[in-house]
Amino acid sequence: MNAPIDKRALVLFAHGARAASWAAPFERLRALIEAQTAVQQPGTEVALAFLELMEPRLPEVVSGLVARGVLDVTVVPVFLGQGGHLLRDLPQLAGALRAAHPGLRLQVAGAVGEDANVLAAMRDYCLSVLGPAPG
Repeated sequence: MNAPIDKRALVLFAHGARAASWAAPFERLRALIEAQTAVQQPGTEVALAFLELMEPRLPEVVSGLVARGVLDVTVVPVFLGQGGHLLRDLPQLAGALRAAHPGLRLQVAGAVGEDANVLAAMRDYCLSVLGPAPG
């Protein structure tokens, strides 16, 4: 008999803001990823969590995932770079989550904005907005 496959989740981790509308692009990204994982990796949960100013926060999201039997969580910071929040706050949160949930495999990816493919997509967008050279 085969061992059961662990439930997995991908958590997008954003800063948060006072304006509720700020979260809209992150919700759209979550929905796009969820649609793709439904095809490519069925059963993988996709969630959005915030560091501050918005709910839900990362500890609540991960605790809810664990309560549903998720044992493998990957956190992707949707930040452009590795500032203080990713250098200090996120490692502290990850350590506390690992301590609170023994057996949880918690991986933290690098900031999405530091990925070469993401930078190339941003370059392409910026150049498309600029338009063709005059003349």
